[in-house]
Amino acid sequence: MRRFFEIVICLMAIFAVTSCDSFRSLTGAKKTAQGAPYEVLVVCDGTEWESPLGEEIRNLFATPVETLNQKEPMFDVVRITARDFKHLLPSYRNILKVLCAPSVKECAMLVQYDVVASPQIVITFQGPSIEAMVDYLKQNGEHLLRVLEIAERNRTLEYGKKQSARSIEQLVEKKFAIEMTIPNGYLLRSESDDFLWISNEYPAASQGFFLYAHPFEGKQSLTTEALVKARNEFARRIPGPTDGSYMTTVTKLPNIENDGYTPFLPERNVLKVNGVDWIVLRGFWDVEGDFMGGPFVSYTTLDKASGKLLTLDCYVYSPKYGKRNFLRPLEHLVYLISFPKSVEQPK
Repeated sequence: MRRFFEIVICLMAIFAVTSCDSFRSLTGAKKTAQGAPYEVLVVCDGTEWESPLGEEIRNLFATPVETLNQKEPMFDVVRITARDFKHLLPSYRNILKVLCAPSVKECAMLVQYDVVASPQIVITFQGPSIEAMVDYLKQNGEHLLRVLEIAERNRTLEYGKKQSARSIEQLVEKKFAIEMTIPNGYLLRSESDDFLWISNEYPAASQGFFLYAHPFEGKQSLTTEALVKARNEFARRIPGPTDGSYMTTVTKLPNIENDGYTPFLPERNVLKVNGVDWIVLRGFWDVEGDFMGGPFVSYTTLDKASGKLLTLDCYVYSPKYGKRNFLRPLEHLVYLISFPKSVEQPK
């Protein structure tokens, strides 16, 4: 049965790289899906919800989002009974239906799209017993989160392709020789020959990113330390709220035990998108000369055509509200970049 779930994951992977129009290709659903981004409606009756299975589901969705200033769950959970779901909320955007029945031969998850609304994902999780379903979820929980994350990501991509900031896209293409879809709402804040700063401003939050090209001088240019140094050089161009203040990267954290500081470097990973490898850094930014800060995630690759490193650096400032729903759409922007010329992969 694990093989069945892996097949589902493979189908999701194919879905992720195809046109977002595929959201509507399965059923032609007409209703607009309800619910907030990164919110899952769990259809589960009381017996299962109060059992170890319900606890496992709650713990899974409560998995913390990586590298945020405060702890936030991967997904928010709204729980409802099967009876209430049938009459009230079948058009939710993310649905997990839990069915535990002795008549079910083995555990399985079935993924469906746009069942009664669009864009919608409905996952039916079934099994013969509480114990079997708990064991299955322990083994496959990360895959379940991945399926839901891909669905959220594709909604961002679909919106961006339908509602884009064309004037900024043209500027990006002219300056960096890349094609990038930028959703509506973002405004140009600053530019220079090798730098663009773009943001979406809210009354109590800022959701922004900057693009910059910088020299590639061999593998030493790809170390975490070198990438942080380059980031700081360009982040200085983003001013803080007071004269002389500017954005920088957090490289040390307070040490409560000795009232000092502990060195800190962003987390590092590699992400492949459309055949292009990006070095991913996740960390925190603050403002030199003032009191502001938040999470950032940057993506860097080597553009063989220009011989320079290209970086997409995304940041969030949201002191009053959660940061997850501001940061996730920024993380999806790297999937909206394409290189008309060849790109050499960083090692």
